[in-house]
Amino acid sequence: MVKRLRHEDVVLASLRPTKEERDHVCSIARRLLKIIAESKKAEGMVVGSIARNTWVHGDRDLDVFMLFDPTLSREELEDQGLALARSVARACTDTFHEKYAEHPYINATIDDVDVDLVPCYNVSSATKIQSAVDRTPFHTRYITDKINGLIDDVLLLKRFTKTGGIYGSDQMTEGFSGYLCELLVLHYGGFTPLLQAAATWRPQTVIDIERHAAREFPEPLVVIDPVDPRRNVAAAVSLDKMAGFVELARGYLESPSEAFFAYPPERCILKKELSAVIRQRKTFVYAIVFSTPPYIPEVVVPQLKRSLLSVRELLERNGFAVHHAHYHMQPEQCMFLFELLVKELPAIRRHAGPPIWNRVNADKFREKHVAERATGPYIDDGRYEMEVPREFTTAKSLLSSREVLLNASHGKHVRQSLENGWTVLEGPDCWQKEFAPFLAGFFDRLSPLVRILRKR
Repeated sequence: MVKRLRHEDVVLASLRPTKEERDHVCSIARRLLKIIAESKKAEGMVVGSIARNTWVHGDRDLDVFMLFDPTLSREELEDQGLALARSVARACTDTFHEKYAEHPYINATIDDVDVDLVPCYNVSSATKIQSAVDRTPFHTRYITDKINGLIDDVLLLKRFTKTGGIYGSDQMTEGFSGYLCELLVLHYGGFTPLLQAAATWRPQTVIDIERHAAREFPEPLVVIDPVDPRRNVAAAVSLDKMAGFVELARGYLESPSEAFFAYPPERCILKKELSAVIRQRKTFVYAIVFSTPPYIPEVVVPQLKRSLLSVRELLERNGFAVHHAHYHMQPEQCMFLFELLVKELPAIRRHAGPPIWNRVNADKFREKHVAERATGPYIDDGRYEMEVPREFTTAKSLLSSREVLLNASHGKHVRQSLENGWTVLEGPDCWQKEFAPFLAGFFDRLSPLVRILRKR
């Protein structure tokens, strides 16, 4: 057994939930399970980190699943599941609302605890799931049976990855889920042995605890789900977040300290600071701001990525070199942010034609343009070329063009939002309070380890 470092014990003291906290959350869980049992419509089960005792002090997210007969149709599951979830929530609080993942569920606030009431099928095996959430009860059973003696290691890993900015399997973060953290600790036998192994990881690292993989996976980190051989638990982990974890592991092993577990303060930037940064960099910053589509992040974020790439390519095709581009989603608005190396271009551009040796196409090109009052066609490097007026001489005019921007490749819901209009902001005017942390991070790009080392 690896001996715990002194500062790790100090950190753990702040991570473990208090007895009062445990009693409070568990009493709510028992109340909810009793109501579900009395309904005789489904079997109640607490899942997630609270059920597995791997939750961190202050994280009061209680997940209660309602397991229904697997012979129900999907429509019946949604109707009966949502009705039961509503009645359970209504018996405990007035503060609840519907949310949507693969199918609808109820999110409620009960005595300061955030509760999700989720219907699923009570299937006999994770390989027989009918919806994605059906797998979750099996995760809880698997971890609960094996995690004893390693709970503190999981808590350390969760805080370690949160501090490094790589915790969370959502589309925005592309990092480590709580379940993945638990599996990694189980596989390697602790926090420190995991870091020692991770320091040597390379892309396409495969971890198969049960040695039962049913297929190959293309992602950089592959952790086969112990309860479902067809699933990669680490599918959400991007190459950069995997590399960030490797870097953090090496840095901690070389020079361990409490700084690796200190919550980073939210970075913000004031409008005058943004103005100073832009002046110093001598670049040109533009933002496209539009209404957030009314769908969950798991649906919207992939579309934002696609749209950002398409608009970036549009800028570059028109001669506006992009140094850096990113996106951010807030509840009410989304932002595409671009840092350009040039904001204005000459009124003309070169337009290449076919080689002279390609006689048919060369003749067509010459005949098409011979009567135009323009420079060319002329021959350069064996092919026709001419100078033509540039359609957009400024980046702002291009980004403001409804015809051009909407012809870019967008996801369905992002396109619908853009069709209702957008705003193009320039320079310091890109600053908006709700995007201040995003703007700060856009210009303050550091690897996870470098960020920690600079805070020391």
